[in-house]
Amino acid sequence: MSQFNRREFIKTLAAASSASALAFPSIARAAAKARVIVIGGGYGGATAAKYVKLLDPGIDVTLIEPNKTYTSCPLSNEVISGYRDIKTLQIGYDGLKKRGVNVLQDLVVGVDRAKKTVTLQGGKTLQYDAMVMSPGVEFHYNTLEGYSEAVINDIPHAWKAGEQTLILKKQLEAMPDGGKFVIVVPKGPFRCPPGPYERASQVASYLKHHGKAKSKIIILDANDSHSKKGLFQQAWKALYGFEKEGLGTSGMIEWVKASEGGNVNKLDAATKTVHSDFVDLKADVLNIIPPHKAGKIAVTADLAKADGWCKVVPMTMASAEDEAIYTIGDSCVAGEMALYGNPNANFDMPKSAHIAMTQAKVAAAAIVAKVNGLPTPTPYYANTCYSIVDEGYGFSVAHQYRVVDGTFKYIKEGSGISPMAMPDKSPVPPIYRKLEAEYADGWLRNVMADAFG
Repeated sequence: MSQFNRREFIKTLAAASSASALAFPSIARAAAKARVIVIGGGYGGATAAKYVKLLDPGIDVTLIEPNKTYTSCPLSNEVISGYRDIKTLQIGYDGLKKRGVNVLQDLVVGVDRAKKTVTLQGGKTLQYDAMVMSPGVEFHYNTLEGYSEAVINDIPHAWKAGEQTLILKKQLEAMPDGGKFVIVVPKGPFRCPPGPYERASQVASYLKHHGKAKSKIIILDANDSHSKKGLFQQAWKALYGFEKEGLGTSGMIEWVKASEGGNVNKLDAATKTVHSDFVDLKADVLNIIPPHKAGKIAVTADLAKADGWCKVVPMTMASAEDEAIYTIGDSCVAGEMALYGNPNANFDMPKSAHIAMTQAKVAAAAIVAKVNGLPTPTPYYANTCYSIVDEGYGFSVAHQYRVVDGTFKYIKEGSGISPMAMPDKSPVPPIYRKLEAEYADGWLRNVMADAFG
């Protein structure tokens, strides 16, 4: 195909109102290369680096990530229960290197937005024409009296997969039968909204199958509801004797919402005792998930607002503070309520791996289009999230979002959640739950290959 025809073809696709905006062919650039820096090598950052390079090999793409190996947070709760080896969640950056992405194992310590430069901990200064900011989240340890980063090896959060995951796994294995495993959930938004409740399920599964069925998992929640609540409680009732919400029930899992004592405000780290306005509870294993904010470098670069999160332009994922920077993944907020303070808004895109990858592809397409003087492709956002509550028992959500009149809009058609009952009100056959658990494993392998391969 001639260069002229290739350019006309990409124009046509970019202008089309289609979810396949990322399918246009790569462009051989005759001019000097544009320089794109990607900060953060998780699902979002890796995907952005890969797809910018795929869409236009002439663009110089540099991914900056301090770790040699990435460990997936999705499905890491299965490591805690022993159903999964942590090695199945780990992957390096050789796939991106083979595609021509420059991968620097370093940490960005400064961003000069006026000069369009980043400074690395190792001393280098790099210039960029466009940047993808995907640093994940920062944990705030000072919001709970008595809690600090100094205690996380004894009271792990395990909300960043890796060493912390293995610490919590060992603590669970050492817990005596009849002990208390307490999970403290922060006020949302936080990474992986269904994660705490999946963790409770995986812990219960371990205890049930390892002779510790007299034990308790108590969830102290700073929220009054949670993701997939109906499905989780249905599963807990079927598998772990869940009775009702609140403390003191006979089931293995107890969930305490904020308005009934779930909002923890003080910790005695020496005794692993947590306090709320209603409850004083001593744990054998204590898992405190700290509140989240945007990753530190996003705050340092003055991209985060007073609420601690980064606002974005829906059509491109460009930062609302700087059009040359595209903020994706867990650091950003994407929804009516988050962006515009609309009290009637009923969604915000979850902080999930799948959403981060979708946002990355939208940002990549927008960057390539801008570099080549083409119209901004029509964006499409999608999320899929699986939760595994026992071996062979899973469920999921699948949601879609588009941009309408410059704002994010949730699309009901094609979105949905696993059913709690069949259309005739009969129970969901066990094969449905088993298949979803198998789909979760397939999903993981596919997204890791898509992001890092």
